[in-house]
Amino acid sequence: MATRAKQRLLATAEELFYAEGIRAVGVDRLLQESGVGRASFYRHFAGKDELVVAVLEERDRRWLQWLKESVEAKADTPADRPLAVFDALSERFAGQDFRGCAFINTMVEVADPASAAHRVADQHKRHVIDYLAELLTAAGRSDAPDLASAFALLVDGAIVTSVREATPAAADRAREIARRLLDVNA
Repeated sequence: MATRAKQRLLATAEELFYAEGIRAVGVDRLLQESGVGRASFYRHFAGKDELVVAVLEERDRRWLQWLKESVEAKADTPADRPLAVFDALSERFAGQDFRGCAFINTMVEVADPASAAHRVADQHKRHVIDYLAELLTAAGRSDAPDLASAFALLVDGAIVTSVREATPAAADRAREIARRLLDVNA
């Protein structure tokens, strides 16, 4: 079980990394904002890179859980759930704190594909594709793996476009494109 200090470090780091960027936030700032001492920080993490990985792993778990719960709440039948992903995203994009995808942001900031943070961010995207494939399979799609990759591209494009446009409308446009993909490939 994580100690309170470790929990404060993780929560503070996640908030600051998402709001300001990983590189913009140093260890001293994390310690100041979290109220955790330097010795306690290094008792839990070998350094900032290890903290970044821990933050991303926890965010991956929570974000996927949020998406699954949101999709199930928005769509009663398996056939409706693949498109409900975009309804959930539209709702998330409308949040005042929305600053894009923490995993895309990480891959941009930590450009080295061999770095641990980049690998965790990439793994998150693979988890999303797997979830989309599950939804599409449950909806009776024999082309679920190919469609899941296409849907993931739409999801990522909607995220970036939403940040650029500062509106959730990109999720609605991506939903329409996804609907057309489902119709064309039916």
